[in-house]
Amino acid sequence: MSQPPQPLHFVVSAHRLNQLPPDEGHEVVVAGRSNAGKSSALNRLTGRRDIARVSKAPGRTQQINIFAWDPERRLADLPGYGYAKVPEKLRAHWNQTLGRYLAERASLVGLVLVMDIRRDLADEERQLLDWAAGAELPVLVLLNKADKLGRGKQGQARAAMERVLADWPETMALPFSATHGLGAEEARATVGEWLDLDMDRAPGG
Repeated sequence: MSQPPQPLHFVVSAHRLNQLPPDEGHEVVVAGRSNAGKSSALNRLTGRRDIARVSKAPGRTQQINIFAWDPERRLADLPGYGYAKVPEKLRAHWNQTLGRYLAERASLVGLVLVMDIRRDLADEERQLLDWAAGAELPVLVLLNKADKLGRGKQGQARAAMERVLADWPETMALPFSATHGLGAEEARATVGEWLDLDMDRAPGG
């Protein structure tokens, strides 16, 4: 039986997979391109302003940052990708490490992919979706910065993305705004279902 959830807290920054917590329970991974607003989206999802550091400098996250309510329910914040100033050696390390992480981590129950609603699906995002499909992980694509578009344009962007995502089963797209809260309730419900956790009743910090 799961322990009652505690306030969400930082657990570890892992540069290698053997530094991660025990591979048990439920773990949801959050990924996104640098400057997609991943940290802000993570803060909005968890209802915390400070759980993920928001930086104007892209590429700041360079480890897998683990946050948990208890040993069996965790969020994993992946390094941002697509930032040209990341050294090639580090980029190669993360390509290998993240591929293994998504393929081998048995406790993974879902992937949240944060992307700018105004951009097309990039090669890195397609690779993540391929990895998730190979691991049979459900995926929630948060079309962040939807507040930059009117409602009509939001709907068009969602429909266009859903047509692209038809190539990957178990994947859904949701217009989202980390700053305005658009889509936050639906996103929290989805992540909470994956984690077997009522996100709205989980303790705050």
